[in-house]
Amino acid sequence: MQYINTLSELTQGESGLVLDICSEGHMRRRLQDLGLIQGTEVTCVCKSPLGDPVAFEIRGAVIALRSEDSSLVRIQSSEE
Repeated sequence: MQYINTLSELTQGESGLVLDICSEGHMRRRLQDLGLIQGTEVTCVCKSPLGDPVAFEIRGAVIALRSEDSSLVRIQSSEE
């Protein structure tokens, strides 16, 4: 299985499974509240023309995240 370091590295149409969040405190809780918990599948829906923010589908909802925040989420590619 291919490994991808962070959520910010997904390209449009790619999916990954959340491994963990490399943050503590308020930001960690905020990302978990958005549905980014271990084992959740996340798909990159589209990137803005300048690359930031990026829209991700998380548990049926589309959420836009800044690259700064999405780089805190470690994922594993869900495609083999």
